[in-house]
Amino acid sequence: MPEPLEQLEVAILGGGPGGYVAALEVARRGASVVLVEKENLGGTCLNVGCIPTKVLTTSAELLSRARRGAEFGLSIPQADVDLPGLMACKEKTVEQLVAGVEQLLRARRVRIVRGTGRLARPGLLDVELGGGRRESIAARHVVLAPGSVAARPPIEGLDLPGVVFSTGALQIDRVPERFAVIGGGVIGMEFACIYEALGSRVTVLEAARTILPAGVDETIAQRLQSLLRRRGIDIRVGIDVKAIEATSDGLRVLTQGPDGALVVEADRVLVATGRWPNTDNLGLEECRLSQSGRFIAVDDRLATSLPGVWSIGDAVGGWMLAHKAMVEGRIVAENLTGGSRRVDHRAVPNVIFTRPEVAGVGLTESDARAAGADVKVTQFAFSANAKSRILGERDGVVRLVCEAGSGRVLGVHMLGPHATDLIAEGSLAVQAGVTADELAWTTHAHPTLPEAMLEAALGFRGAAIHMHSR
Repeated sequence: MPEPLEQLEVAILGGGPGGYVAALEVARRGASVVLVEKENLGGTCLNVGCIPTKVLTTSAELLSRARRGAEFGLSIPQADVDLPGLMACKEKTVEQLVAGVEQLLRARRVRIVRGTGRLARPGLLDVELGGGRRESIAARHVVLAPGSVAARPPIEGLDLPGVVFSTGALQIDRVPERFAVIGGGVIGMEFACIYEALGSRVTVLEAARTILPAGVDETIAQRLQSLLRRRGIDIRVGIDVKAIEATSDGLRVLTQGPDGALVVEADRVLVATGRWPNTDNLGLEECRLSQSGRFIAVDDRLATSLPGVWSIGDAVGGWMLAHKAMVEGRIVAENLTGGSRRVDHRAVPNVIFTRPEVAGVGLTESDARAAGADVKVTQFAFSANAKSRILGERDGVVRLVCEAGSGRVLGVHMLGPHATDLIAEGSLAVQAGVTADELAWTTHAHPTLPEAMLEAALGFRGAAIHMHSR
């Protein structure tokens, strides 16, 4: 029998998407909660990640569309960026959302402790409050949600002026004429598209043979790479960055590629080579908590090797995504209040806010075939979708990976307008085990972008309406 909730106390280390959602859900269930956060509530996502980058992405997209006004029968004589206004918009949005999170926590009587915490032993957090003050917080359950930090690759020159990581790239006081990005993953490509729209000449240097991380549909990644190259972004793959040097007029990136040495001149360099779990100095080794490399090892209920200690979010591995952390926050809240819900990451969507957008959920074609599945892939181009043409965003495709016999949807992968919104239907399809036929007999409003999903599903039977099937 679970203990009465009024006797339960929970301490959560980390106020990011996973931590604050866990705190809200635990409090909703009647438990007393302490949330320890050393910086602003909302973590990386709200403060220096998802939210501010998407403000810049939205503004960059509006700027690009305004410059194409003639295509829509509009006369817009001048469309340009107002950098002080853009920065103010970004800061205002972040401040409003962070304040909203704090208001929600206080409304549910979550005690917020500002300080740097570490695990002293199971059931006890040691928190440094600043000014030489400390506090010990005892709780029946401790949830570790420390998040992640930008990875620092072994490249000489990372501390030179003009070399920034993702947080620094958010601060734009002038648009650099030459912008180099080391790393063609999610962060690197989103910033590449932002700075390109603002007017920078962008070069992307990626070590792998194509951009975007493993787990993204290879066909989608290749299509995006081709589209961005046509738009003028110089994407170099198979590149090993050796060093960054200062020059009289900026920076020089020294690399080795398939064709030999390559030197890239830049005014600003973004280092976007991924993120590491923020697990240093948490007391994990001293407490003998099991780890998997840098990550905290957890079971399928998010329990660690220590009794009463749980962990969620970026620190436990998998996709480092805010929405994954939020779901895990809800799961851990249920489990430590007497439930027994297990983690199911089959339908965690991966979204990338490039132009056009990328989104995917479930198995890619290559992953499904590697697992021995007999699959049939059906796809539909956005160029044949009416709403896509109305929006003037014709590039992209919807791909469904289905079991060849039953038609059960194993994965959905998209490149195109509002793909990050459209993937919700794909997530539901994968989570619920929906078949292509069931999607095809679901009425989709016209004219809308989701009709591309409908047409892709129809294509499983060779019955797409607005695209010729052989």
